[in-house]
Amino acid sequence: MLRKFLLAATFAAAITAPLSVNAAEPAAASAPAAALSTSTTSFGTLLDNPTTKAIVTKYLPDLVSNPQIEMARGMTLKQIQSYSSDTVTDEVLGKIDAELAKLPVQK
Repeated sequence: MLRKFLLAATFAAAITAPLSVNAAEPAAASAPAAALSTSTTSFGTLLDNPTTKAIVTKYLPDLVSNPQIEMARGMTLKQIQSYSSDTVTDEVLGKIDAELAKLPVQK
């Protein structure tokens, strides 16, 4: 099941990556930093920060420890949910979001 998810995630990331690069607009210099969330923060960003990686690992240990998950780094956990809805549930995403909301906003 996870292997199927990773293949689908890779395909989806390959298709959407060029679109998101072209659609991105530079942020204003004075714009406040965005809070982290499962619907707006890439999985790769969450994995790169030890604090947020620990939060994600707490709720999704099998997902984080899978060596093929690197292919889904450009996706959000909300996007990953569509490929692994039995593991990445709304309840789990809510718990992760609640813990992410407690963290100081990144600059």
